[in-house]
Amino acid sequence: MANLKDIQRKIKSVKNTQKTTHAMKLVSSAKLKRTEELASQSRIYATKLTEVMDEIAKKMQDLGEDAHDNVFFKENENPKKVDIIFISADKGLCGGFNSQTLKHVNKLMDGFKADDIKVRLSGVGRKGVDYYKFNNVEMMREVIGLSSAPDYDKAAEFISEIVDAYANGETDRIIMVHNGYVNMISQEVREDQVLPIDASEVKEGVESHSELEIEPNDDSTLLVALTKKYIEFSMYYALIDSLAAEHAARMQAMDAATTNAKEMVKTLSIKYNKVRQEAITTELIEIISGVESMK
Repeated sequence: MANLKDIQRKIKSVKNTQKTTHAMKLVSSAKLKRTEELASQSRIYATKLTEVMDEIAKKMQDLGEDAHDNVFFKENENPKKVDIIFISADKGLCGGFNSQTLKHVNKLMDGFKADDIKVRLSGVGRKGVDYYKFNNVEMMREVIGLSSAPDYDKAAEFISEIVDAYANGETDRIIMVHNGYVNMISQEVREDQVLPIDASEVKEGVESHSELEIEPNDDSTLLVALTKKYIEFSMYYALIDSLAAEHAARMQAMDAATTNAKEMVKTLSIKYNKVRQEAITTELIEIISGVESMK
């Protein structure tokens, strides 16, 4: 028979856990609201910047051989080396948020290695970095603290070195993977080709509303500067998107944990009452038996 004090101790422990998970849910909810606002503001700029880059990529494609021999827009159909950037959280307790990202990265790496393509890995976030260190996977670049507190300058510094390596011919493609925010109850893993900028997915027949013109003899300085700005902001926006998804995932995980703790308290309380009732019944039987023996 279980000890009543042990059950009481378990009930108290679970109730304390329930208070903690409920508090963490409220904190994540408040942080999510702030991050959602930041993501909403950043999304407008990101969308417009993407439209401009899509238009540039499409015009560069249309110009064909007469266009700039610009490395940022030149697709290598047979890449020999690929850089993968992933974004994970610095903290846990957010359900399958980090594992989904890492599974996707692992799948990508296995696919490239099967095609005899060398993969270089760069990571943001303690959870992902620690995972690959534990599995003895070499990383080209790593940063901790940036995913929990996105900063444009730090994001630009992180990705600029990888972009410079691409521009110098050290790698043939850059891919970024992160778990993005859809809504408060769902997230999705997003895989984006950072470089080269691909025009193949730009919709045909879309009317241009800008006065942008590209000629074969244009100076490429502005184009390179604009491309780097686009890549830097894409990195920064991915960090914000990932952070919003992280808060949403943690809020869900803590809500589920709070509900489970509540159910466990209920189960333990029933068990406690049952054991207590059995103890009282046993005592009554012993008293009655003692009285009967004295007659």
